[in-house]
Amino acid sequence: MITMIGTGHVFRIADSVSFIIKNSWPEAVLVELDEKRYKALTDPKIADTSITSSKGVSKIYLKSAKYQDKMSEKNDTQTGGELLAAINTGKLVEADIICIDKDAEKVMKELWEEMSFMERRKYSFSIFTDNILGKKKIDKTQKEFSADENYYIEEMRKKYPTLVKKLIDERNEYMAKRIREASEKYKSMIIVVGDAHVEGLCKILNDIPVKKVRLAELLDKESLDKLKSQVWNNRTYTEESK
Repeated sequence: MITMIGTGHVFRIADSVSFIIKNSWPEAVLVELDEKRYKALTDPKIADTSITSSKGVSKIYLKSAKYQDKMSEKNDTQTGGELLAAINTGKLVEADIICIDKDAEKVMKELWEEMSFMERRKYSFSIFTDNILGKKKIDKTQKEFSADENYYIEEMRKKYPTLVKKLIDERNEYMAKRIREASEKYKSMIIVVGDAHVEGLCKILNDIPVKKVRLAELLDKESLDKLKSQVWNNRTYTEESK
């Protein structure tokens, strides 16, 4: 059984992700992290060192990190809190933890280098306005994305073709390969990735059955309660069948 949880790195959903993993007992938990981000998230010594003081890190990576930290703070959480919860809960149930993402710093550096001048300007202006609008913009974007995901992605592709190619398309291909490799070893896995990756990954892995849990479900109380009930009932059934 493979379950893919679509998340948002600035939303307060860590407890929900933890509940699903704790009551599913997967053999492996796969997270949208590279090794460097994994260490930064799980090692207090590294985590206490501000990324803004890191030498050789691209400006676009720093801007993105600062923006996510700011939005996370407004949601009373930490950036990637749901990933940390997935890791810690996975270890609690003795699951193997597997990082499946590309090197984020390298991806962002390549993104900036491959962007046209106009795309760079539009992207920089977007970060500027998003910082001003703050949490309202985050919530509005999530609602628009959930309402019509395909339309939203294609509109983004028209406006930011390089960004979508580097941050979504190429990473989907890379992560799908890692997921497929893991599926040959583990029968039960939970995959935790950004919600914008879920449909693309499932399309690439169309020969592998995947149960999807979307961010919209985690953010809506009624949907979340229903999801938790399903997870708990499945756990009860599994225990009774042993």
